Amino acid sequence: MKVLIQRVSSAAVEVNGKIVGKIGNGLLLFIAIAENDSEDYLYWVAEKCVNLRIFEDDQGKMNQSVLDVQGEILAISQFTLMADTKKGRRPSYILAAHPEKGESYYNRFIELLKKYNLRVDEGIFGAMMNIDLVNRGPVTIMIEKDD
Repeated sequence: MKVLIQRVSSAAVEVNGKIVGKIGNGLLLFIAIAENDSEDYLYWVAEKCVNLRIFEDDQGKMNQSVLDVQGEILAISQFTLMADTKKGRRPSYILAAHPEKGESYYNRFIELLKKYNLRVDEGIFGAMMNIDLVNRGPVTIMIEKDD
């Protein structure tokens, strides 16, 4: 499992010309599920995301989490994070979960995030999405959980 985190001032996701998710200050999460992921990964990664100290405190140090600043989360499925580019010129997605598992784990991951009493908006699994964001910092961090 991989989650690319971007600290944002704002972010929105559009599908077929309609905004389906929008947040202010918080985290934009791009989420990729691997075929060999277990449900335990979801718990570990969700806890890591909401507790990662990447927001500034009063002294300007990254010492607060999205929970501390009562931020929001926009969760987007993005299997392309599983791309293997070691060989050739076309990325291989063989490590990505099959769509059924990917969607199930993506939905479960969102449920886990919502248990932290944060506002969580989301994209639409498998849809062609346009993402607008203002990355604050910029701060972009990859969280990976594998065996």
